[in-house]
Amino acid sequence: MSEAHATQHKHPYHLVDPSPWPFVGSMAAFVTAIGGVMVMHDKTPWVLAIGLALVLATMFFWWRDVVREANSGLYHTKVVQLGLRYGMILFIASEVMFFAAFFWAYFAAAFYPTEAIGGVWPPADIKTFDPFDLPFLNTLILLMSGCTVTWAHHALIEGNRRDLIRGLWLTVLLGMSFTALQAYEYSHAAFGFTDGIYASAFYMATGFHGFHVIVGTIFLAICLIRSYKGDFTPEQHFGFEAAAWYWHFVDVVWLFLFVAIYWWGA
Repeated sequence: MSEAHATQHKHPYHLVDPSPWPFVGSMAAFVTAIGGVMVMHDKTPWVLAIGLALVLATMFFWWRDVVREANSGLYHTKVVQLGLRYGMILFIASEVMFFAAFFWAYFAAAFYPTEAIGGVWPPADIKTFDPFDLPFLNTLILLMSGCTVTWAHHALIEGNRRDLIRGLWLTVLLGMSFTALQAYEYSHAAFGFTDGIYASAFYMATGFHGFHVIVGTIFLAICLIRSYKGDFTPEQHFGFEAAAWYWHFVDVVWLFLFVAIYWWGA
């Protein structure tokens, strides 16, 4: 949308131009789904690889366009930013329900252990992790990362770009450290994914959380790159704000996982 055209509008809403990315994204998701089915039937993995590449390309170019709209100073008015915040809140709410399903499955099996697993929880053949070993260290790492991202946010609001960049660097490094320790923990687990209901619930809950940590780390790394480019201002920085909200959500989910699965469940 040209600047001259945008200034003709008498309302604060952003009417987006026609974009190819919703269609391209849907086709990419279709190819990915077909590729996944082919891999599950021991067919060629190339269709899945092409589908995933198309999904990543769609994400890159679509979000590039959104960043350009935000940086233009014309489209992301106060009303538009409010709508974006509502959208992010609803997205995080959907993520809460996503993890609620895993907790439900875990507690259902824990409170009512069946005869198939010996009527006890955790099952007698499962050697659980020591909650105050690596899991506790990872808890400290995530809590510290919540502090550093909050520091970066306050620095941005105060116009202190140097501390914004420092805080983001620390948060990204802490997120990478968490992922590395989680991978190390998995590699030393005494049970595999298919070793019963405990193992399945454990890996699904902690594994999807680990995936969210990776996504959040990438999200914050992009914010770090944009910070170097001078994209964010104290008045307009929803992209960073959304990343910070997402990271705090990841922190809170891990606290529930640590208490329920690692500590109480052991």
